[in-house]
Amino acid sequence: MSTGFKQSLTEAIPMLRAFARALSGNQDRADDLVQETLVKAIAHRDKFRAGTNLHAWLVTILRNQYYSEGRRRRREVPDPDGIHAGRLTDAPRHDGAMAMQDFLCALQCLPCDHREALLLIGVSDFSYEEAAKVLGAPVGTIKSRVSRARARLEVLVNGSPDFRRDPAAALQSLEQLDRALSLSA
Repeated sequence: MSTGFKQSLTEAIPMLRAFARALSGNQDRADDLVQETLVKAIAHRDKFRAGTNLHAWLVTILRNQYYSEGRRRRREVPDPDGIHAGRLTDAPRHDGAMAMQDFLCALQCLPCDHREALLLIGVSDFSYEEAAKVLGAPVGTIKSRVSRARARLEVLVNGSPDFRRDPAAALQSLEQLDRALSLSA
């Protein structure tokens, strides 16, 4: 950058600050506008034609910067606490889909009679008595199957090593659970 151009920019700063202050009505914003103007003027100094009015060129850059920021700010919502931004975010959907896949896979690991009882009570909203009639088993047996099915699902989904990749470890976890449940009964 030539010394003359640098000197002319330095001399134009007070005029730019006064213009920016009058335009924006805010000292801090005016300083930011002047800084952006000088950065753009230096970056695009090859577009300035020697012998033309440098002040007019700089004021044009400053005005364009001011109006560009104004257009941008009109689309922005003041949100210092992040409340509005928090409403715009959305939790990733794949986490729920993955959890559902794990649950469905774990459900398939249950013995058929436990799975049927759990689905009738938990999903189809049958009473224990209605489920007992459908499955042809005593009410106490249905309650036991549902209880064991829930405990097994808990172990598979939350406590088991990756039961999809390591079915043997999952079965071992279930066997330990079954032993614990039979000891407590």
